[in-house]
Amino acid sequence: MGDSVSTAPRTRREQDSLGPMEVPVNALYGAQTARAVENFPISGITLEQFPPLIRALAQVKQAAARANAALGRMTQAKADVISKVCDEIIAGHHHRHFPVDVLQGGAGTSSNMNVNEVIANRGLELMGLPCGSYEHLHPNDDVNRAQSTNDVYPTAVRIALMTAVPLLMSALEDLADAYDRKGDAFEGIRKLGRTELQDAVPMTLGAEMRAYGHTLREDVARLQAAIGLLSEVNLGGTAIGTRVAATPEFQSLALAELRRITGLALTPSSDLIEASWDVGVFVHLSGNFKRLATKLSKMASDLRLLSSGPRGGLGEISLPPMQPGSSLMPGKANPVIPEMVNQVAFQVIGIDVSITCAAEGGQLQLNPFEPLIAYGLLHAVQLLRNAVETLRLRCVEGIEARPARCAAHLSASTANFAALVPEIGYDNASALARDMMESGEDWDAFAKRRGLPTRG
Repeated sequence: MGDSVSTAPRTRREQDSLGPMEVPVNALYGAQTARAVENFPISGITLEQFPPLIRALAQVKQAAARANAALGRMTQAKADVISKVCDEIIAGHHHRHFPVDVLQGGAGTSSNMNVNEVIANRGLELMGLPCGSYEHLHPNDDVNRAQSTNDVYPTAVRIALMTAVPLLMSALEDLADAYDRKGDAFEGIRKLGRTELQDAVPMTLGAEMRAYGHTLREDVARLQAAIGLLSEVNLGGTAIGTRVAATPEFQSLALAELRRITGLALTPSSDLIEASWDVGVFVHLSGNFKRLATKLSKMASDLRLLSSGPRGGLGEISLPPMQPGSSLMPGKANPVIPEMVNQVAFQVIGIDVSITCAAEGGQLQLNPFEPLIAYGLLHAVQLLRNAVETLRLRCVEGIEARPARCAAHLSASTANFAALVPEIGYDNASALARDMMESGEDWDAFAKRRGLPTRG
């Protein structure tokens, strides 16, 4: 007897304004999402991979449903169902039903309709009705009432970033603290400071480490300021800021609900038409990410230089060995964590270029390239946070000083002569430095012979 073949349907048929579409039978999304999946098989990176944005979209929909019910434009029963589904999504459920590619045309319409359809169909399930029976709960007429992609999507992106950026800031504070601890531990270790990769003047290894912590805290302050700029949202402006299909009272009610739901200090845009196309805050935030990435990359390169060798290079610090460094060369351990940070920085800098181009490319009353901007920013903040946490845990906290190497480099250099300039003048100090180099002596021997202070 042959194997039985299942006759259960694999798809259900739904209809959108372009015609019928087959949708996987167990999917909570509908026809427009299915069409977007077909239209945009681009990056393989889907909305599902960005939970902060999915949660933010659900928060906007929940606020809108409550506002519509308060205005009498939606029954309380429908608003309650929508709100319950939004609570489920915010809690992390149903995210696998967000399959649209992050790179999509339509200024985010596919993402907005994806959440509209998931909320509608899950709501229908809660009502004991089959998915797709939209006459009872409609993705557009109910879930999207008084809204447009053009105010929902940028509002949600701002909320997602306002929740993601503080996590990066916390990681940066932790990394700065780790550098400060190394600064305290290495305070008494004198070493050679360098400019243009040449011997310069003495310093301490502790001061070098603490400077990294200080510069990171500068970027935390810049990010905090950027969060304040993100708080201005255009919800209620609908398509181009003219409030078409929304009552004048909707904006204030929806925004009040959204503040309660998110706990964020959101404010209304003062010019909704301008806010419909202006993405300046995203360019600004991307610039902050680029600034941070540039600093992190410089810092990572410094760690690679300071630990280089360890016998044939500077070798003034040791980084914790994280993996064998070669498939051929025994005993080699590469600075793989700083190398990773460099690569993350290069990626974030590239993202900033793409965001700049996308921001410039918008026309008239809408920027259609906001999906690229949203993806770039959410990807960048995720990369930076992961890189910063990994740098701290797998590198900085395990840094060890090599005091003898630091002392040897300092003693072999002419760096100590800079301290003599105020007393004997630049020309005399230069002459002494030349004499030391010609003698082949180190600083301690030369200083003792010439009667100079041995610590410079």
